[in-house]
Amino acid sequence: MDLTTPALLFPAISLLLLAYTNRFLVLAQLIRQLKQMDTEEDNSLIARQIGMLRKRIVLTKRMQAFGVLSFFLCTVSMFLLFLGADMPGVVAFGASLVLLSLSLLYSLYEIQISTNAINVELASFEARKNARREDPDYS
Repeated sequence: MDLTTPALLFPAISLLLLAYTNRFLVLAQLIRQLKQMDTEEDNSLIARQIGMLRKRIVLTKRMQAFGVLSFFLCTVSMFLLFLGADMPGVVAFGASLVLLSLSLLYSLYEIQISTNAINVELASFEARKNARREDPDYS
């Protein structure tokens, strides 16, 4: 294996970390919006959303951590290959790939939770819409 093989991962990992950071920023924004929504009638919805948001934050932290470690080991791999230490370089690159795979799996799980959170919002919206429709004072 030569120096260019781990170098191929650099742009991909960088873009992945940028995407993870964007997801984290969206989570922070959602939490701020949820705080403003805090009313008695939405307590059940808010409680469900808080649980999902907490889990998503933990998953995003793990996604970022494994992504950064993968990037670091990819850099170490390139450095070792540059120094001519082929076997340690290959091992570091393999470990980098494993960490990147773990990061992607956490990302997949976080996306599933995100989809469930959207479905909770939609169900709540439909329930309110149907309740208004059935209200005799609603015109």
